[in-house]
Amino acid sequence: MQHPWRQMSDAMQARGMVQVGDDGYGTRRAQGRVTRIAGGHREDAKAFDEGRQRTHADAAAAHHQQARTTEEFRRIFHFSDCSMAYNVTLVPSGREFQVEDGEAVLSAALRQGIGLPYGCKNGGCGSCKAKLVEGAVEHGAHSSSALSKDEETRGFALLCCAHAKSDLVVESREVKGIGDIPVKRLPCRVNALERRADDVMVMRLQLPANERFQYLAGQYIEFILKDGRRRSYSMATAPHEEGFMELHLRHMPGGKFTTLLFDHTKVGALVRFEGPLGTFFLREESDKPIVLLASGTGFAPIKAIVEHAVHKGLTRPMTLYWGARRLKDIYMRELAEQWAREIPGFRFVPVLSEAAPEDQWQGRTGFVHRAVAEDLPDMSGYEVYACGAPVMVESARRDFVAHHRLPEDAFFAVAFTTEADNPG
Repeated sequence: MQHPWRQMSDAMQARGMVQVGDDGYGTRRAQGRVTRIAGGHREDAKAFDEGRQRTHADAAAAHHQQARTTEEFRRIFHFSDCSMAYNVTLVPSGREFQVEDGEAVLSAALRQGIGLPYGCKNGGCGSCKAKLVEGAVEHGAHSSSALSKDEETRGFALLCCAHAKSDLVVESREVKGIGDIPVKRLPCRVNALERRADDVMVMRLQLPANERFQYLAGQYIEFILKDGRRRSYSMATAPHEEGFMELHLRHMPGGKFTTLLFDHTKVGALVRFEGPLGTFFLREESDKPIVLLASGTGFAPIKAIVEHAVHKGLTRPMTLYWGARRLKDIYMRELAEQWAREIPGFRFVPVLSEAAPEDQWQGRTGFVHRAVAEDLPDMSGYEVYACGAPVMVESARRDFVAHHRLPEDAFFAVAFTTEADNPG
């Protein structure tokens, strides 16, 4: 009996849908070149890859033509109930990749070396939110703060939990550079534990001596717990610091992992992690002034970015706005003040939202992102790096873009979600 894929290929050839070569599966081999077949028209793949850049309209038109061919394929062979891959086209870049039925769009992109913005990867933070230009998706569990019903109705999707139900055209910027660094799963030992506030622990991890762990300043790792669950924490050390890694952990009331860490973890304990992960890192190719915006332990990746910038000799002006409830919650205030004294062009602006009388606070008060807006009514020439609570990150993104002329692609962020933020 003839193989079913051979039968389909023969039938498609008979209908003029494809030209079948020696391998019998819809390709034609000739002098090391592969013919690309899309919507009944063949394009030389090499020429396509080397020179062609599509506009939004070009990409959408190509997607529409390909979708018609895919639909014809399914109609002929009654594949409506079969598991199939869908094609995803990114605009404005025109890059394409395949997503399997039941696979999250973000996972498929990362698997194929295409960098898209993301943070938590579990529907809690909204960093992977993108505009769905064409096609249909079905969302898994996610936080309403990451994607509201109104946003979903207006065509936005959370790519970390969006599953394709057709071919897609997605408007999203691509993140260059993260695909060059391998994601590893490594054991390490707790080298030091230091309480810096009532609810903040600084943990230092000793990395394996025979392993080089590469990452970009601002990225994070995931601890792998014994039951398979994961907890994410950003590196507070710059990549050039070899042999150890520093993390800043906040104790969350009722949080099983942080309770275990604060009450029972000892120096010398063995832990496992996977990383590096995330698309929050310093864009070194820019020369724009930098606004660093942190709340709570969101200072950790900001610390890595500052120390990396100093190590690289970058001279871009930097202003750090660090928001907290009380003065004691700015747990490395002395370090930030030292940067302001020693780094040319560096400013430090602490902001307290609930200063107590004993703080004797004479500085800025209120929401930290509003302090930035008060100082910089026009942010059109800046880049913003924001890290901390989801509500702060989303408020800053919305207000800076809508009211202070910050370009959307100049806002980089990672939101620190907790178990309460995560769906399910």
